Amino acid sequence: MADYDVIIIGAGLGGLTSGSILSRQGRRVLVLEQSDRIGGACASYEKDGFTFDIGACIVEVMEPIEMAFRMLGTTLQDEVELVSCDPIYSFVFQDGSRLSVPLSFDGAAEVVERIAPGETANWRRFVEYFGDFYDQVIDSFFVNPANTMTDLLKMFAARPRILKYLPLFGGNYEDVVRKFFSDEKVQQITGYQACYMGLPPERTSGIFAMLVYAEHLGMFYPRGGMMQIPEAFRRLGEKHGMEVRTDTLVKKVLVEDRRARGVVLDDGTEITSDLVVSNVNARQLYLDMIGEEHLPWLARYGIKSYKLSHSDCMLNLGLDYGPPLDAHFSAMAAPMEVMNEKNKETENGILHDDKLGLICWTTLSDPAMAPEGKHTLNIVMEGPYDLRGTDWDKEKEPCKERAIAFFDKVIPGLADHVQVAELLTPYDFERRLLYPGGAIYDLELDLTQSATFRPAARSKSIKGLYLAGNSTHPGGGVPVVIGSGIICADLIDRYE
Repeated sequence: MADYDVIIIGAGLGGLTSGSILSRQGRRVLVLEQSDRIGGACASYEKDGFTFDIGACIVEVMEPIEMAFRMLGTTLQDEVELVSCDPIYSFVFQDGSRLSVPLSFDGAAEVVERIAPGETANWRRFVEYFGDFYDQVIDSFFVNPANTMTDLLKMFAARPRILKYLPLFGGNYEDVVRKFFSDEKVQQITGYQACYMGLPPERTSGIFAMLVYAEHLGMFYPRGGMMQIPEAFRRLGEKHGMEVRTDTLVKKVLVEDRRARGVVLDDGTEITSDLVVSNVNARQLYLDMIGEEHLPWLARYGIKSYKLSHSDCMLNLGLDYGPPLDAHFSAMAAPMEVMNEKNKETENGILHDDKLGLICWTTLSDPAMAPEGKHTLNIVMEGPYDLRGTDWDKEKEPCKERAIAFFDKVIPGLADHVQVAELLTPYDFERRLLYPGGAIYDLELDLTQSATFRPAARSKSIKGLYLAGNSTHPGGGVPVVIGSGIICADLIDRYE
């Protein structure tokens, strides 16, 4: 008899979502996490009294998250206290001007009216268009498997109105924004969200322009930090018998006759199960933990062809003053052609001193993230893994100082009030979280590596092997990774 019904490798959001749902189904589930904390890149840590987030910093597109908690017999609102962010952004433009965008659609229309009166009707047309698209895909595309073209056809058959939006799937984000808006500043405040996909607007799928609409349905921050979401899944899973072990590194997946039989730990311990769920990078899973000898030739070729996603840096600052900012999220905006060009330079290892980052003022929403009277900022900014002519071990401290100097121009007085400063680099994400190349979304999210073209949630090469997390459909980001956990649990319930 196997030791467990299901073994899950990795306690990121995808693994914890699937594990908690499978536990509620009555399965004996073991989750193994190499780190000393759960959550992966959706986690928090404390330093000198300040609490900082590690990667994820925003909660939006709520339906997949709410669905997962309903499947666990509760609600997201009962398990995690969310603080609504309004305004949703303060945009900082390259000419130094700023504007805040309120949560409501009508409030955003008033902002558009002020900066470009001729675009107001286009904004309302954009909202109507993506509102309908959102309604068609949110409970279909993001929580249903896309293992085969048949799966996609079933989605379209269930929601035939999606066919109206096929140009979005094949087009790019930049073209979509330019189709609706001609004013440059309006393009900037609706084009910035492409950054969340880790790609420039010219390479981001057009479907993700939906994020602009979704953000006006609600953007939130969990009181207590992003760690509260994985902690909720852990708590609910353990209620139903799920076991979570941290500081436990899985080295190999046991495979016999192309069937998963369990895992081998770093210390040589074998733990058996006929079902294994991977919440780690799919390239790492198939090439290192399973081994090419267990894969058909086409699968070997396919997995090697996947390109890793972008890497990022995160500058975490503890301050002894309240920063002069207007919102929880301040976005460094730029014209889309500038975003495209900067991305090309970043891919060539060029590190820019002027940033296109996202400033997250966490203590605005939750003062308990810092000692009384003090504040925390989490600043997400671009960071190529391979630096031209140097590396992150050499550049970490100089880059941190240059970044503080740059953001001091954006946030007056910042440099004089920093008490704690830590820069998380791609090397840190690789070493702490075992993300190859610091790839925070595992694999790139362009059209050629999306949906059916992403590694299947139910492995086509190894029986009893399932995938959750960034590496599989629907991709990276808090709500869609939770969606991958729902898909994984549903597939196991259907086939096992």
